Amino acid sequence: MTQLTGQPTTDDDVVHLTVPADGGYLGVLRTATAGLAARLQFALDEIEDLRIAVDEACAMLLAIATRNAELECRFAVTEDALTVEVTVPTVRGASLPSESSFAWKVLTALTTSAAARATDGRATISLLTRRASGY
Repeated sequence: MTQLTGQPTTDDDVVHLTVPADGGYLGVLRTATAGLAARLQFALDEIEDLRIAVDEACAMLLAIATRNAELECRFAVTEDALTVEVTVPTVRGASLPSESSFAWKVLTALTTSAAARATDGRATISLLTRRASGY
């Protein structure tokens, strides 16, 4: 089950991508996000919002990533939702932006829900976007 939806997924419904924690590789994650959202028949504006949200989440994580880190991205597809979890090893003492920050407000405005956690030297941002009804 995915953390945010509580809906079961199978291994066929989960995509893992690992890229260097470098802004030059974020296009790969944006493209994968758009492709999976299109597979779920998200509207074009929903796809663009999710691409922007993934980009913003990655930017937050890149700011606190260790040198030569890898950005791990897990996409979980359910019938009407896409959950994206991005994880990176963090430098000692790093913290994620507070939920009152502008960056966090952007994430919550562009997705159905967003969550963050930092434990054991790793930070994860999870984004859930449900397809709008009527499709």
